Amino acid sequence: MFSNEARNALYDIIRMRRDVRAEFAGETVAEDVLWRILAAAHHAPSVGNTQPWDFVVVQDRQRLETFAEHVAGCRQAFADSLPEDRRDTFDPIKIEGIVESRTGIVVTYDPERGGKHILGRHTIDESGLFSAVLAIQNLWLAATAEGLGVGWVSFYDEPFLTEFIGAEAPIRPIAWLCVGPVTRLQEVPDLERFGWRSGRPLTEAVHRDTFGAGSLDPAADA
Repeated sequence: MFSNEARNALYDIIRMRRDVRAEFAGETVAEDVLWRILAAAHHAPSVGNTQPWDFVVVQDRQRLETFAEHVAGCRQAFADSLPEDRRDTFDPIKIEGIVESRTGIVVTYDPERGGKHILGRHTIDESGLFSAVLAIQNLWLAATAEGLGVGWVSFYDEPFLTEFIGAEAPIRPIAWLCVGPVTRLQEVPDLERFGWRSGRPLTEAVHRDTFGAGSLDPAADA
């Protein structure tokens, strides 16, 4: 259905995607590009076709600075909670690019969209939340294809962000995404580069038939 070039390009985009912090170029994403990546997010699969997400685009400089100040306080609280050795590792890690990216996209989740009887959520209610996360992944990959960086900010108090964007229960914000042009994308993820945590190989994550029954190691079958 697709050419080898298109297939390989998709895998390259998945491999190149990074959680960007320090590489934002300080430019605002072009409006037509912004709408393309939002359209990609809006095309994500969703349980019962409920599309339980909304996207709040924040570009006002003062509002970006206000949220960045809140995040800085949450970051400091986390740093203060760490043992000394982990604090020393954490200190140089930049955890957001809120102001530098020039654009924040808050992704929200509405658990009531679609009504009480949602096909696919009868036994696994979290599938609605999972759907909104799939929209984030679509946006992230589309942004990477457009040469943009995305940074997922998770150092915030949810009630603060809920009020900040003017949402009301049961709607909840599930992500603040910093989105903008970048100078480059890092080859190695920041948390690996700074020694916080390394990734694990795929062979440790894949199991045959039952959990822990043995991995599917392609080298073993060679």
